[in-house]
Amino acid sequence: MRVLVLGGTTEARRLAGMVADEFDVVTSLAGRTTDPLRPAGDVRIGGFGGVDGLTRYLRDERIDAVVDATHPFAAAISGNAAVACGASGVPLLMVKRPGWTAGPGDEWHRVASLPEAAGLLPGLGRRVFLTTGRQGLAHFAGLDGCWFLARSVEPPTGAVPPHLEVLLDRGPFTVESERELIIGHRIDVLVTKDSGGADAKLVAARELGVPVLMVNRPPTPDARTVSTADAAASWLRTLGR
Repeated sequence: MRVLVLGGTTEARRLAGMVADEFDVVTSLAGRTTDPLRPAGDVRIGGFGGVDGLTRYLRDERIDAVVDATHPFAAAISGNAAVACGASGVPLLMVKRPGWTAGPGDEWHRVASLPEAAGLLPGLGRRVFLTTGRQGLAHFAGLDGCWFLARSVEPPTGAVPPHLEVLLDRGPFTVESERELIIGHRIDVLVTKDSGGADAKLVAARELGVPVLMVNRPPTPDARTVSTADAAASWLRTLGR
């Protein structure tokens, strides 16, 4: 069975490692980082060219199943996969880790988008820990009253806030290191996306009483969905039989 994994996440790499010896697995990466963590099996890098390009790829490569294990905010490719698989008759499974839920001691302010987060930010704090990815920095470029610590894997491009320090790093991170980062940079507000999974910075923010601007996930296509790589592997094995 030939499987296309739409990847870039921990779940995608774990899945490829679990089933690469059983199936012909190709993981597709968007190509937004120059040195991505490579999964087991074959890897392709770059976009497909929209729904039509992905539909052609499924046909030309004789793909038997697609697992969409992209980031929860990769709405475009998830939507394209749902349409292309529906048109091609190729089974599709989505792997989306559960989102975060605020608990006792959390001060979260949920917003629908990065522009909404930028609008609310000055009322919550002035020293900002921004962990929304380098592509979202432009939404905060007009806030010259705030100082930003932005963490990303790659340097930002395009418009950025005028008072910005960039920290190039790749997780996972520990609660202790996140606590030291927040204290050392005198952070008084955290901005992040509801990506789900274990997240040390949210624990550190709770412990230190730092408010969080949490950007909600975009809507997902109507497709069969599981929350773990193990469940996706079981689905593939059942399909393969």
